[in-house]
Amino acid sequence: MNTAKNARYLRRRFWNVFNLGMAMATTLFGLFWLVWILWTTLSYGATALNMELFTGDTPAPGSIGGLRNAFVGSLLMIGVAVMIGTPVGILAGTYLAEFAQGSRLAAVIRFFNDILLSAPSIVIGLFIYAVVVVPMGSFSGLAGALSLAILLLPVVLRTTDEMLGMVPGTMREAALALGAPHWKMIVQVSYRAARSGILTGVLLAVARISGETAPLLFTALSNQFFSTNLDKPIANVPVVIFQFAMSPYPEWQHLAWAGALIAAMAVLVLSLVSRFLIKDRSPR
Repeated sequence: MNTAKNARYLRRRFWNVFNLGMAMATTLFGLFWLVWILWTTLSYGATALNMELFTGDTPAPGSIGGLRNAFVGSLLMIGVAVMIGTPVGILAGTYLAEFAQGSRLAAVIRFFNDILLSAPSIVIGLFIYAVVVVPMGSFSGLAGALSLAILLLPVVLRTTDEMLGMVPGTMREAALALGAPHWKMIVQVSYRAARSGILTGVLLAVARISGETAPLLFTALSNQFFSTNLDKPIANVPVVIFQFAMSPYPEWQHLAWAGALIAAMAVLVLSLVSRFLIKDRSPR
């Protein structure tokens, strides 16, 4: 009897150690590639960092320049995308969490939102190309912002829905019992309790769209010159990185590495801020 128990204990211990070891090995395997990518980007990109990078525009082949026009173009399109996608996503998530709980319509909306959340970005780019770029007759920064807004929307919607769903029902009931209208209860109670989580979702969505290249190739394209006109093609960091990295010119390749480093650092900062805010997402 004791022999059987010992054998069973040793077998369980073996599989426990084996599974823990495999989990550790796969974690280290993933971290190895992440560290390698970051180190390569840092080592190549740091050598190209200088003031000209932020004050000069994309140069002609063989010339020295910077990425000012690309940085400004990306910030403009991301800003417009946030202004379009964030209110729609928050309002849609509010409807699902506050007005359509348990309904069949809410289940359908969440299902299609999950599909949109996992849709390849190039498909979104082709869609905007067909419905915006072709009718307008040219690429434009506005078309690029619309494609980024569609990519941002499902992330904000999902986060808002989940964060509002975590707000205790007793808090809503207390506000309604005091005579507060439903809309005021949402604004003063639900939003205040879930604001950290909602803001985290917005930041994660911005981090996601900041490096998208495929949709911008079909919508905003690029522009070698400085421009803030959203009705015309506009420079942006992802497309410039793609074009310069594929070029045979060393000056362009150095700028591509510098742009990749700046983009990676921006995403890292947004992720760290999101992690800081997510610690405070529990409703109070």
